[in-house]
Amino acid sequence: MKKRTWILHLLIVSFLVLLALAPFLVAMGAGAFASANGCELHEGFVNPCVVGGRDYGDTLYSLGVMGWFGLVTLPLGLLLAGLYVAVVIVVWVMRRRKAQPAAET
Repeated sequence: MKKRTWILHLLIVSFLVLLALAPFLVAMGAGAFASANGCELHEGFVNPCVVGGRDYGDTLYSLGVMGWFGLVTLPLGLLLAGLYVAVVIVVWVMRRRKAQPAAET
């Protein structure tokens, strides 16, 4: 396969892994925002978080709870990425075998 094709496959696998990690990344971002502004964030209930005169408590709570979706997206995303890599490898091996000249007898 051409180098450009391998780069495309790498981008697709990276995208699948990023999608699988997205809920965790969102929850960590909400935690970082809350921590940077001296707010408390947990999934028990909404805590007030006033930044610049605006309360972000509900939004941060929603984003923080979003991390629980990672229990579903992480295994599925990694499974899809693994299957994609397996299919790419099988196709690559089949093309290499097809391209090799037949052994003379």
